[in-house]
Amino acid sequence: MIDLLSMTYEELGAMLKEMGQPKFRAKQLYEWLNRGASWDEMRNLPTILREQLAKNCTANPIEIERSITSKIDGTQKFLFRLMDGNLVEGVLMRYHHGATLCLSTQVGCKMGCAFCASTLDGCVRNLTPGEMLGQVVLIHRRLMESGSRIANLVLMGSGEPLDNYDNVLKFIRLAIDERGLNLSTRGISLSTCGLVPEMDRLSKEGLQLTLSLSLHASNDKIRREIMPIANVYTIQQTLDACKRYIEKTGRRVILEYALIDSVNDDLAHADELSRLLRGMQCHVNLIPLNEVAERNLRPPSPERVRAFLTRLEHRHISATVRREMGSDIQGACGQLRRHAMNQAQ
Repeated sequence: MIDLLSMTYEELGAMLKEMGQPKFRAKQLYEWLNRGASWDEMRNLPTILREQLAKNCTANPIEIERSITSKIDGTQKFLFRLMDGNLVEGVLMRYHHGATLCLSTQVGCKMGCAFCASTLDGCVRNLTPGEMLGQVVLIHRRLMESGSRIANLVLMGSGEPLDNYDNVLKFIRLAIDERGLNLSTRGISLSTCGLVPEMDRLSKEGLQLTLSLSLHASNDKIRREIMPIANVYTIQQTLDACKRYIEKTGRRVILEYALIDSVNDDLAHADELSRLLRGMQCHVNLIPLNEVAERNLRPPSPERVRAFLTRLEHRHISATVRREMGSDIQGACGQLRRHAMNQAQ
């Protein structure tokens, strides 16, 4: 089956031209696809064309298997089924400034971070551009029906986005296409554990994305213990790549720091982190660790979290403690995929 959502406007036009269709059909079909319409809803397309497309193509390569809503903050977690039977998760968070969708870029993850559930089963495969866009289209349609829309995307679900570089970049360009969803580039955040060559490549794409680095340590020794990527790239190499991204794009970089009890939460670590980041155009998101049943790691006490934040602030480092949403449905940072998948299988 041809995945139409993975096709650019131009690729779609070329396919329709080969089918003997007039040029304006591409605009009609492209708009329907980005609205999440079924074949029957595409009423301004000829019946014969719709039948041809339905026989050989898919309008959306994913479907919503089920969803669950947090009783604490209304966050929704969605379990998406792919055409090959694989499952991925996404999370919809509602803020006063609009809705944010956290989506997955791979089925699983091979980065092996010690605190993350997504990597427990390894990486099954990359998602296609259409499978990523399909998550957005389905949720966007639901929101539009209630008079809302997606304001922001965060590529922070299961998977390392830069490990699926070409598909992720094509997806982003599809999502911001003004003929489609027309999402704002500045409203898209891409999170990476620190693949330095791909970070440099991203800085040259001419996109005003927000780059988020999963740092999680103030020195290489600790980072190597919890993040295997640190055996390939040092903290300094990774931060230097962040600085090159800032220089190329003019965008502030976000540094994610999961606070883990007795691992990286000491005030000495805060001082070490401050020295690393002095003078850098960045903001630190402190994340009290969200527990994963299979991991023997715990968050520090609220008092230690506050003390760490205060120490950074006294060292003139921009920082906040992230408001975690969806933790009661295993939908918070580092918790995606495994819990809901096991329940569904």
